[in-house]
Amino acid sequence: MSRSLKKGPFIDERIIKKVQDKKPQDTGVIKTWSRSCTVVPEMIGFTFAVHNGKDFIEVFINEEKVGHKLGEFSKTRKFSRHGGKIQKDLDQAARQREIDVSKAAKA
Repeated sequence: MSRSLKKGPFIDERIIKKVQDKKPQDTGVIKTWSRSCTVVPEMIGFTFAVHNGKDFIEVFINEEKVGHKLGEFSKTRKFSRHGGKIQKDLDQAARQREIDVSKAAKA
């Protein structure tokens, strides 16, 4: 749910200070813990290192990301894979194909 129009978007003041009147090439990567900060057009071209709770994920800001929050681009959960018998069979078949390809390349 977006913020009220009379309040405007939430933009962290510390991030705006780091971005204002600077060029993206000069600043390098800007570290931030502010995942709730809205991306504004002044941030285009900058790279932010957004904290996901464990480490920093680098996010390059372009035109499509304006209006979104910084935290949307730094996932907090890591997807490993779905489990089950079908997945096990698929993994085994893929492994067997790799073995067959390597044997064919050697021959």
